[in-house]
Amino acid sequence: MAKVKFGDIVRNIKINVDRANNPYKHYVAGDHMNSEDLTIRRYGNFETDDVGPAFTRIFKPGQILYGSRRTYLKKVAVADFAGICANTTFVLESKDESLFDNRLLPFIMLSDAFTCWSVAHSKGSTNPYVLFSDLADYEFDLPPLAEQKVLADKLWAAYRLKESYKKLLLATRDMVKSQFIEMFKDKKTNGKITDLVDTDIKSVKKSFNKDDLIEYIDISSVNAKSRTLNETTQYIVSSAPSRAQQCVQNGDILVSTVRPINRNVAVVDRDLTNLVASTGFCVLRPKDGYREYLLSIVTSDRYTEKMCDIASGGLYPAVNNNDVLSYDIFIPEKDFLNRVTQIYRQTDKSEFELPNQLMQ
Repeated sequence: MAKVKFGDIVRNIKINVDRANNPYKHYVAGDHMNSEDLTIRRYGNFETDDVGPAFTRIFKPGQILYGSRRTYLKKVAVADFAGICANTTFVLESKDESLFDNRLLPFIMLSDAFTCWSVAHSKGSTNPYVLFSDLADYEFDLPPLAEQKVLADKLWAAYRLKESYKKLLLATRDMVKSQFIEMFKDKKTNGKITDLVDTDIKSVKKSFNKDDLIEYIDISSVNAKSRTLNETTQYIVSSAPSRAQQCVQNGDILVSTVRPINRNVAVVDRDLTNLVASTGFCVLRPKDGYREYLLSIVTSDRYTEKMCDIASGGLYPAVNNNDVLSYDIFIPEKDFLNRVTQIYRQTDKSEFELPNQLMQ
């Protein structure tokens, strides 16, 4: 297995279109690309949109688009049509497919090692970016071409399996959404989120000494897809980030107040006594029997749309805790609550079991 440099086997295509005589109908912006999703699912239209002057770079089917800003987002996509992207999006392809299988390129770029290199070599703070010349120095092991082809076949088969899972998952969620719409269509709001939670969330200063060890939960700790926690970060209280303020416990719901469009919600699933959440979360401690009901609310389209409407700020629009707690809701009677809880739990179980079924 040979060790190669990224720039030795990958070229950055810089062919620009004459915007005054642009034959291409569609363009792809950074916002059109999803994190860790190789498929381009959205695009803009030159005929209807006001497109900025930076959109001049031509891409063709099979080439790889890479968002060079905030590369921790892992925006890597394989073009399946010809179009235009901005000059901040790299258009990449194998220099020689007899040496390097182009189908393998997007998976290398999605790897943690590549992302760590890209982030470490990015410039700027508010909107960090990386240069291709910095990516070119990234080194990795490249197997012989025959092994590359086998590996690429397996990786793309796995990706297609993942896509099948996502389609089933979306179908499941759409079914549940339809059920909830039908159940709630005649229900009028009669309370607020704050009525269903314990608002006595203790602070770090009142609960810990400066030399105590805490487990800190920030936005990077949240797995929004499974609504669980990833790894937390250990700190001594005296050296912890200033946002480490809210003591949380097993079963609490953490709702991110920053960029509500991302629906970063998680349930604390650690039975520890030193868990501390960032002030970037609104901590909901549900009253008995209301956990699933509250989860169905803060992950709903209606809630998300409302929070997006009232969020303020530029690059990172946010709401505050009171916006979340004062959100108008319908407080159900016991029988109705039990029905919602049962549907939510069954859906949660289906979402967990679907990947296992697909792997059989």
